[in-house]
This record gives sequence, C-alpha cells and structure tokens, in this order.
Amino acid sequence: MAVVEEIRPTTDALLKSAPPRRPANLGQFLRWLLLFLGGIAMVMPIAFMISTSLKWPHEVYNLRLIPEEPHLENYTYVLEDGRFYWWFLNSLLIATITTISNVLFDSLVGYTLCKFRFPGRYIIFIAILSTLMIPTEMLVIPWYLMSQQFGWLDSYWGIMFPGLMTAFGTFLMKQFFETVPDDFIEAARIDGLNELQIWWTVAMPLVKPALAALAIFVFLGNWTAFIWPLIVTNSVEMYTLPVGLSSFGDEADVAWELIMTGAAISTIPTLVVFLIFQRFIIRGVVMAGLKG
Repeated sequence: MAVVEEIRPTTDALLKSAPPRRPANLGQFLRWLLLFLGGIAMVMPIAFMISTSLKWPHEVYNLRLIPEEPHLENYTYVLEDGRFYWWFLNSLLIATITTISNVLFDSLVGYTLCKFRFPGRYIIFIAILSTLMIPTEMLVIPWYLMSQQFGWLDSYWGIMFPGLMTAFGTFLMKQFFETVPDDFIEAARIDGLNELQIWWTVAMPLVKPALAALAIFVFLGNWTAFIWPLIVTNSVEMYTLPVGLSSFGDEADVAWELIMTGAAISTIPTLVVFLIFQRFIIRGVVMAGLKG
C-alpha cells in the first residue's frame, strides 16, 4: 500500500501537467468531410463499373450496387472473344511505344532548351507552349490528311505519330531540368563527357520524379485515347481497346455488362504503371520537402 500511495501523487502530477486537449477544429472537420465525400465521388464510378460487370443483362439498369446474382460469365465471354486480345495488345503496344518516345525526346528537347544558350530558344519554347492552346479536335483533319498522303491510315504508325512528342512533356521536363545545378553540367564537361552522356548519366537521374509523372500521364492518355484511333483505323484488327469496346457494344446491342467487363479488365495495366512509378514521384516530393 505504501508503494501505491507513493505512485499516486506522481500520477496526479503528470495528469495535471499534461497539456489540455485541443477543442475540435470545425474547419479541419469540414476539410476531412469534403475529402471523404470527394473520395466517394471518385470511387463510386469504379464501384458501379465492377458491379455492372457482375450483373446479368436484366439487372444492368438496376442501380443497386450489389448484384442480386453476381457471376463471372461476362468475364468468361469477353476473354474468350479473340478480338479482345488484339485490342488489348494494340493498346498496350501503342501506349508503351509512345511513353518511351515521350520520355526520351521530351526530356532531350527540354534539356536542350534549358541548358544550352542559343539565339531564339525562348521563341522556340513559346512556340511549343502555344500549341497547348490548340484543341485536339482542330488537329484531327490535318493529321488525317497527313496520314492519307503518307499511307499511314489503318496502321500502328498512323495511330502513334501525333503523340510521339508532346508540348506538355517538353514544358514539364524543361522546368525540372531548371533544378539541376549548372555546376554538375560543367563538371561533367570538364571530365570529358559529351553532351549526350551528360544528359543521360548526369541530368536524367536527377529528374526521375518528372520522368515518372510524364510516363504515367502519357501512358494513361494513349491507353484511353478514343477519337483519333477511331478515325484513323478501319479494320477491326487495328482497333485499340476503347474503340474495340465501343464497337463490341454496338454488335451486342449495347450490352453494358460486357462493356463494363472489358473496361474493368482494361484498368489493370494503368494500375500496374502507377504502382511501378509511384515510388519515384513520392521520393521526389519528399526530397523537395527536405530541400525546402
């Protein structure tokens, strides 16, 4: 009992010296509430997509999130259709090649505009940025006429060439190359490296977060592209996945359960790409915070 009596005053003293609890902050609660509602708004379309892919045709227009009789026959039907694999491989090939092309050429142009001093480089940069103000719909006709003249219609090259380089990627990489100290570049030149070696071995490793972000944006943009692949392709074998799914819906009398099944499967590569590159983006954000 003596030990208990000795401990009790110490405990009372600690409780009295503890800082008082801060009252609930109404502003913080509202922020968390808005974030929670925004998260629900973003997740619900995906949830309905998966839910619809598990429904029978007569349940499609039932807005219940949980199907009455969930089944996987829609996935079996879609995966047994040989055309789906062609569409999937076409989209994967086109998105992969355009992503690699953007990462290489956009970074090379951005590095040149950032680290080289030559007359007219600001005019060139402004001209590149000005193309961002042109809507894609206005470029479709010139792209189509060019593809027709060069014989690129209904081909992989015809689908890919408008997105092999982007003004946004050039701008993004130039801004990130601005953070690379010029002393590193000069030291590499003194060591005898040529400009391509400096770009590849010195500058590129320092802008990995930008490269990861650019890769994600370009891959997603080309994976989900619909208007241009629809216009430039004629044969079913050359369809990309979004175009193929739309035509599949027409043939199946707008079978939304099958379209949602294909859309659910098509999200897998985008998730894989994000999981691969997210660590580079997070690392860049952390390092930027430490430098600040």
